[in-house]
Amino acid sequence: MNHRTPHIIFEANKHYELGKLKGNQILYDFDKILEYLDAKGKLLFGDKFKIYIEDRNILYKLCNYQIRDYHTCKKLGVDLKKGILLSGPVGCGKTSLMKLIRYITPHYKAYEMIPTRNVTFAFNHIGYTTIQQYGDSRFYCFDDLGVEPTGRFFGKDCNVIGEVLLSRYELFVNHRIKTHGTTNLNAQELEERYGNRVRSRMRELFNLIGFDKGSRDKRK
Repeated sequence: MNHRTPHIIFEANKHYELGKLKGNQILYDFDKILEYLDAKGKLLFGDKFKIYIEDRNILYKLCNYQIRDYHTCKKLGVDLKKGILLSGPVGCGKTSLMKLIRYITPHYKAYEMIPTRNVTFAFNHIGYTTIQQYGDSRFYCFDDLGVEPTGRFFGKDCNVIGEVLLSRYELFVNHRIKTHGTTNLNAQELEERYGNRVRSRMRELFNLIGFDKGSRDKRK
């Protein structure tokens, strides 16, 4: 990737031009972004991967957020200051899309995908330093919020991800460091899992972007 042409991405001996340069601004073409995401998805996840037409509206929001198109995001009700919480039923493609959209902006710092169960397993092994670790200034997307097991360290239970989210909220308020996430749960289920205080902070941390309840399981 040439930093002077971040809209042109090379993959497997082919180049994808995601838009045009106008001065120091990139005018992105959404259809060309989708073409690239389809190709990149096949490289990452195998030849069976595809971009589904019914996901176009979700992708439009995610892509405009990722390229930081302020005016389009404002029309869509998406706040660029907040992170993304992508929700939807099991198998609808949440994790794959959050892994993918990082690649359309190689000139921006990418977030790291972290399965929530891994955070809990680390807590069970080394304790509260895990919460401090994920409450640092790095950029994360926590995958599968709400379905991780309860943490347990030296006989004491801990809602590990709930504590991590409270730490991430402090980072957001004080330093504008964003956090992303994916979840299969709805708002009420998240509140039952994490409590009212964490759910309240999540409203401030995240833009909620959701698949329809009837979205197909793409793993079948």
